[in-house]
Amino acid sequence: MTSTILIDRDGATATVTLNKPGKMNALDLEMWSGLARAFQALSADDSLRCVVLRGAGDKAFAAGADVAEFAVVRSNVEQARAFAHTTHAAMLAIANCPHPVIAMIQGACVGGGLEIASVCDMRICGASSRFGIPVKRLGLVVSYDELRPLVSLVGSAVALEILLEGRVFDAAEALAKRLVNRVVPDAEVHEEVLAAAHRIGEGAPLVARWHKRFIRRLDSPAPLDATEIDECYACFETEDFRIGYGAFLAKAPAVFVGR
Repeated sequence: MTSTILIDRDGATATVTLNKPGKMNALDLEMWSGLARAFQALSADDSLRCVVLRGAGDKAFAAGADVAEFAVVRSNVEQARAFAHTTHAAMLAIANCPHPVIAMIQGACVGGGLEIASVCDMRICGASSRFGIPVKRLGLVVSYDELRPLVSLVGSAVALEILLEGRVFDAAEALAKRLVNRVVPDAEVHEEVLAAAHRIGEGAPLVARWHKRFIRRLDSPAPLDATEIDECYACFETEDFRIGYGAFLAKAPAVFVGR
């Protein structure tokens, strides 16, 4: 990976870090490209059970776009369209990652940072975290592909409030708006996210991947076909089901193998 996108591995959990703390992890074109590559690589690793996405340091998950590079990479319609292909690819790579993804949010989570967090499966933040998409100040529009996850998460009325007012608000309000799953004291964010990753990792990994995919599929208005409905019962043919069922009867912890 690039120096601004880091990947660390601890057992079955991988951590992806947005690594530009000197600029509060503001996102530039290189970081968006690296983020897509990172999640494409992690998606191909069946030994993983959870991915944590975080910003370096404790001041920001990501403080939006690196506006300083706009003059070079986003100064006109053609450049903006090309830039959007890269940002959308990164967001799709996170959303389509088969492994559960937890956003570890400390400090500012605004603009593109909030867009990235919205495609994660869970969001856990510190009490002093701040949220918002203040693009109205730049005269910028959030594209359909960037809006869709946010609207799915909070609904159209709240999404409009966030965009039209452009306020930066606190963690308590983010929780009330359903932007985050839980708020914990700042000093406990790292511990709580790793504990959540551990709880996910203790479960059957195939089941976690199925549930993630099924719930994402329900965002589509298209009716489920017979093949999709039947896939809900494929778990009964897995080794993990036999392991889990046997462990339940024996009143013992299950050790799943992902098959």
